[in-house]
Amino acid sequence: MMRVLRAAAAQGLPDCWVGAGFIRNAVWDTLHGFSSPGAYADVDVVFFDASDTRRERDEGIEADLATGYPDVPWSVRNQARMHARNGDAPYADTRNALRHWPERCTAIAARASGDWIELLAPFGVDDLVGLIVRPTPAFALKMNVYRERLKEKNWQARWPHLQVIGSN
Repeated sequence: MMRVLRAAAAQGLPDCWVGAGFIRNAVWDTLHGFSSPGAYADVDVVFFDASDTRRERDEGIEADLATGYPDVPWSVRNQARMHARNGDAPYADTRNALRHWPERCTAIAARASGDWIELLAPFGVDDLVGLIVRPTPAFALKMNVYRERLKEKNWQARWPHLQVIGSN
C-alpha cells in the first residue's frame, strides 16, 4: 500500500489522496481475518485543482502511473469537476468532495507524507472499523443510487460481517 501511496504522491498533484476501496477493502479484509488482500477493481487517486479540470489531464496522469506501476488499476479523478457529474454544488476541496461520496465507510483517503501516512476521513473511521455501511448525508437524498450501488458491489458476499443500513 505504501508503494501506491508514494507513487500517487510523486505526481505532485494538489490536495492529492488515494481513497475509497483501496483503504476500505484493506480494513475490511483485516477485520475479517483474511490473510491476503482481495484484488482491487481500481485504485482511486483523487486530487483537487480547479485551474485544470480537463478529463484528458486525469487520463494522462493515469497513463503516467500505469507506466511505472502497470500492475495497479489506477483511476484518477480531479474532484474539482466531479460535482457536475454527481449533480452537486461545486466542491471546495478534496475533503468536501469526500463528504459527497456514497457511503461513510468509503469516504476515506490516505496519502504518504515522508514515512508517515495522513488520513482524510470527514465522517471519522467508526463506520469503517465497525463494519457498518450507511449512506453519507449527501446520499440520503439519493437513496435509489445508494441502493443500486449496494446491489452492484455485493460487498456482503466477501465480507459477511458487514451491517448494511438503508438497503431496503
